[in-house]
Amino acid sequence: MDPITLTTDRLRLRNVLPEDVDTVHALCQNPEIQRWTVVPSPYRREDAELFVHRLVPDGWREDTEYTFAVEPVAGGPLLAAVTLSSRGTGVWEVGYWLGREHRGSGYMTETVRAVAHWAFTGLGCVRLVWRAEVGNTGSRAVAERVGFVVEGVQRAGLANKGTLRDCWAASLLPSDFGLPSPLPYLPSPDRPADAA
Repeated sequence: MDPITLTTDRLRLRNVLPEDVDTVHALCQNPEIQRWTVVPSPYRREDAELFVHRLVPDGWREDTEYTFAVEPVAGGPLLAAVTLSSRGTGVWEVGYWLGREHRGSGYMTETVRAVAHWAFTGLGCVRLVWRAEVGNTGSRAVAERVGFVVEGVQRAGLANKGTLRDCWAASLLPSDFGLPSPLPYLPSPDRPADAA
């Protein structure tokens, strides 16, 4: 698939460009991004070059990962990145990071909501998954504001920097956005009606 651009009221989600290398490198110096995400630590310029020039284009070309750079729709600096990764059979997983100076403005919630909507309407996603290491309360708050339902803790659910870590796991369904699913959904008979 060729890269596309998504827009919200305040944000543009666009293709990652070669000129983003310096900004990606600078933003990923944030210790929290290095702690909670799978970006290398320390994060070198070569890591930003690999991300921008190889990993992102390969993901789009292979239809396995769709990464967007996030910037203000009116113009301005790169704020964040968000990625949808295929988990097979219509299931996708969302991951994201946001520059520290841009936190607290609702940008990440707006971004994830836009990407989720595109996953359901553009990719035929039947279930969108979010996972984060237990303790990453900022990422969890974003997921819950978007509408993800936290389903529990997965033991050794994430590998990060050579270590398996317990993670929170949550999901979002097309119906959570009032959208039809490509496949019918039959909830468990003992699931509460208001939880379906």
